[in-house]
Amino acid sequence: MRFVLASASPARLAVLRAAGIDPVVRVSGVDEDAVAAALTAPAPGELVTALALAKAEAVLPDVDGDAVVVGCDSMLSIHGEVVGKPGEPEIAAKRWRAMAGGTGELLTGHAVVRLRDGEVVARAHDHKVTVVRFAEPSEAELEAYVGTGEPLRVAGGFTLDGLGGWFVEGVDGDPSSVIGISLPLTRGLLSQVGISVTDLWTPQQH
Repeated sequence: MRFVLASASPARLAVLRAAGIDPVVRVSGVDEDAVAAALTAPAPGELVTALALAKAEAVLPDVDGDAVVVGCDSMLSIHGEVVGKPGEPEIAAKRWRAMAGGTGELLTGHAVVRLRDGEVVARAHDHKVTVVRFAEPSEAELEAYVGTGEPLRVAGGFTLDGLGGWFVEGVDGDPSSVIGISLPLTRGLLSQVGISVTDLWTPQQH
């Protein structure tokens, strides 16, 4: 049984490896805007879950044999507005000024697809919400952080496991979800498709 991660995220890969799973990586290349446009006024949780499922489904043609494919998507809800990756320095700085000293809800959608002999036999998907409490970086700190490029390419414009961790006061909920893949949620979804996560652990070298 292979574990296939439908994501290019190095953070998700690192979380899984630290938790005993060494996945095969397949990048989905899904047009996220097109998936979102196909939904009618989706709730934030519905949107991230639909994107996660689209990513998992997109890599299925490249997977054969017995496998479980996992797709993920993350977004940040600030003052009721759902945002993804800033992309531009100006946008990242503006978002940080808006969320500094406050809280945001990090939404992570997960989808699990089980294949047997290359054929889909089960699917499960859901999302998780984690509250993130942000510090108030000085203008000099914010300028330096945005200048690294890190916040431009991650959901919500921050990381918990990178440079952004200096500016996060705390997390109310599942920390792994904020990094990109919720271990508790993934374990539950695997169980729904008949897989025990312990069977996927890579044997440890002693």
